[in-house]
Formats: sequence, C-alpha cells, structure tokens
Amino acid sequence: MSDAPLLLTLIVPHELEEAVADALLARPDLTAGFSSMAAEGHGRSIQLVEADELVCGHVRRKRLDTVCSNREKADAILAMLREQFPGANFYYWLTPVLAHGRLA
Repeated sequence: MSDAPLLLTLIVPHELEEAVADALLARPDLTAGFSSMAAEGHGRSIQLVEADELVCGHVRRKRLDTVCSNREKADAILAMLREQFPGANFYYWLTPVLAHGRLA
C-alpha cells in the first residue's frame, strides 16, 4: 500500500448525506474530517426520478472530500461505506495529494 496522501471524493445521494457524514465522523481513526458541498449529477447514467429532476435535467447529490493519509485508510473508508450502505448509489474517486495543511 502507498503511504502517499490521497483525496477521497464521494458523490452520494442527497438523502444519505447525514448518514454518510455520521458514519465518517464515527471513525476518526480513518479520517480527521471532511468537507461537503452540493453537487448535481448529469449524464446518461443518471436516472431522473423526481419531478424537479425531470424538469431541471439533473439530480441533487452531495460531494464529500476527505484527505486520507494513505491508500489503506481510503480503502477502509470505502469498505465501511459498502458495508453500511449496501446498494447505495455512491460514486467515488481518489486523487493524489501533493501537499496539504493549514495556513495559520
């Protein structure tokens, strides 16, 4: 496993945002924190269900970003989410982090 830090980005259905946030907060051994923001899903693979989605042409999602100290912790977060939210329509990606820290 690589010891380089990684940015784990999760795209989750907006209705699961609080549950996913609670799951991440319950595991400080895996992540020290995360950022969340509104996101919109577009594309052929997106299923528009609600009336407002059909009108707008996109689905509401939540994006959560967390810096993981290594690949092992990122994989552990993904495994935890797979177990706690089986069948949930999550999308994720991992990006190398060149540097991170606080400006203070």
